[in-house]
This record gives sequence, C-alpha cells and structure tokens, in this order.
Amino acid sequence: MQFDILYNNKHTAARSAILKTNHSNIHTPVFMPIGTQGAVKTIDPEVLTKLNANIILGNTYHLYIRPGHTLIKNAGSLHSFINWNKSILTDSGGFQVYSLSKLNKISDQGVEFKSHLDGSKHFFTPEISMDIQRHLGSDIIMAFDECPPGQAEEKVVRSAVDRTTKWIKQCSDFIKQNRPFYDWEQTLFPIIQGGAFPSLRKKSTEELLPFSQCGIAIGGLAVGEEKTSMFETIDLMNTLLPKDQPRYLMGVGRPTDIVRSVQLGIDMFDCVLPTRNARNGQLFTSQGIVNIGNKAHKEAFDQLDPNCKCYTCENFSKSYLRHLFNIKEVLGLRLATIHNLSYYMNLMEDIRNNIKRQTFSEWSMKYLKKMNDFKGM
Repeated sequence: MQFDILYNNKHTAARSAILKTNHSNIHTPVFMPIGTQGAVKTIDPEVLTKLNANIILGNTYHLYIRPGHTLIKNAGSLHSFINWNKSILTDSGGFQVYSLSKLNKISDQGVEFKSHLDGSKHFFTPEISMDIQRHLGSDIIMAFDECPPGQAEEKVVRSAVDRTTKWIKQCSDFIKQNRPFYDWEQTLFPIIQGGAFPSLRKKSTEELLPFSQCGIAIGGLAVGEEKTSMFETIDLMNTLLPKDQPRYLMGVGRPTDIVRSVQLGIDMFDCVLPTRNARNGQLFTSQGIVNIGNKAHKEAFDQLDPNCKCYTCENFSKSYLRHLFNIKEVLGLRLATIHNLSYYMNLMEDIRNNIKRQTFSEWSMKYLKKMNDFKGM
C-alpha cells in the first residue's frame, strides 16, 4: 500500500493525499461508508460507485457470526461475495468487545463472548481475528485491540493499552507467518488506545508505531468521553504520529466533527451516522438537519436540499419523502440513505478541493459557524 501526500494546508494540519491499494486509489481525507455485514444498508455497489466511494467497511465479528469467513473465502473473498471491486477495510471485532460488554469476558489470551444472535459461546484471540480477516481478504485489516469506555478510570485504560500492545505483537507475528489467500496485499493498521489520558496515548503510540507499515488508527474516542477531551486527544495525536502515514480516526462521525478533525491532521473516517440517521428520517443538508417526519414537510413540494445534485434531491420532494416514511415504505429508507451518503461524499470533496486551493482554513471556519447556527427542521 502506498500513501502520497499531494497538498498540505498552510494554516492547519489538514492535508490531501492518495492512498493506493491493489483495488483502488483513495483520495483523502475520506469518509468510508459502513457495510458491517457485507452490505451498506439499502444501498448497492452501483450506487456506491456513482457516489465515488472507493473504500467501504466490513466487520470481522459480524461476518464471522454470519455467513462465516470460510463461506466468504469459498466465494472468492469478501470483494467477490458482495460484488465490490474497490477497497475494503475490516474492523477486527475489538470494538464489539466494548459495545457487547455484557456478553463477553476479556483476558490477556483473548475474548470469550456470546453471540448476540443465539447466545452460543465463541473465543477470539488476536490470531483468530487476523485469520478471519485473512479469509475475508480485506485490503486494510485492523489489529485486535481492547477499547475501554470513554469514562473509564486510568487504571482500566492503562490495562487496555498494555493488552493492546501485547495483542499487536501477536497480530503482526501471525500476518508475517501466514501467507495471504489472495493475490493482493493486506495491510495491518495498529489501533492506538489511551482514552483521554495524554501519558497513556503517548505510551500507546510509542509501543505501536513499530508495527505501523502504512497507516495507523486512533481508537477509543467517540465512546462517551467529553467532546473537548476528544479534540484535545486528536490534537495531541497530530504531534505524535508520523506525517507520512495515513491516520484513521475510528467511529467519527458527525460532519462538524469531521471538519474539525481534518484541521488536526486526520485522513480517514467512518461512522454509522449517515446511514443510520437516514433510516430514522434525519437528513443532512446544506440548510442544516431535516427531520423528514415533521409535519412542516407535509406539503413541502420543494427538493430536500437545493444545493444537492443527488438522485433523491433531483427527483423527489420533501413531501413525498415524508409520505414514504409515514407508510414505512423501504424506498424512503433507500432515498434518504442515498442523500445522506451524497452529502458526506460531497463534504469530503469540498474539504479536499479547499485544501488543494489553500482555502481550507477560511472555508472550514465558515462551514463550522454555518452548521452550528442552523437549527433542525
């Protein structure tokens, strides 16, 4: 994998680059749509391609539970199984250690957990996580880590940092000792932990950087900590991480958070917000957030966003979208998702263009002020 920086912003840490995998060239800063179980909900690969998505996410835990990594390998890789010929990043299952905490037991050896589907018991080690991702054939594979809650005590976070370091060594050894199943490269991203504790973030960074070949992730944020602490931590990471590798901020998120994080040197983002919120009728627009179920939109025959050229905005009114949600028609979920993903992809393109033109500092401040001034409709 190769990471080539094209432009650096003069007044912030923002930069624009190309991340090259065997499957696609990814222009950064990039937002990666979530396809947890092998599908971006309600959206097919053709639409994703039209939206200029060059990388999507899958999840090791969920794909292991069903349909199973062996089946996916028999299909010829996750790319073949879902008919996606561009890049894929797979999470290691480590976040499920956090999000399904009531169903698991953590030790230095790994994680024992119960399936959220049928309660059956399973055990993940770093090696098993790597082997599942090896079967999936994702271009970027995430290290197995422990993600503590955002409000966890320092001793708990320290333990997670130590365990994450122990596990990255096992992940790296497994990758070195086992050839890939497919004829493309799989690149391992370590995941820095440490919560909102600067000393632990520095410790984790120092211990994990030797395992970073072309990319490193910042984990353990957007998990319940104060927003101020999150940005202070991102700012710290900008001083600690190498400039010549992509930086992936896991699980963030909200458009304004993305813009602020780009200011602090982040290159890669993922979040369920655009797709999940779309299915709940909350739509991101240049005029602020639109809650499409509101009565105010009953006879609103104008388009959702006058500044958007997506399929939804060019063909359907707010009134019709509201109608689709009221009758629980799946078409409404699809049209809403197309729009929200379009909004995010257009936002990332605006970010990249303004970095290229050296106008990102001014543009980002105006964008943040505008979005903060808007109220939901």
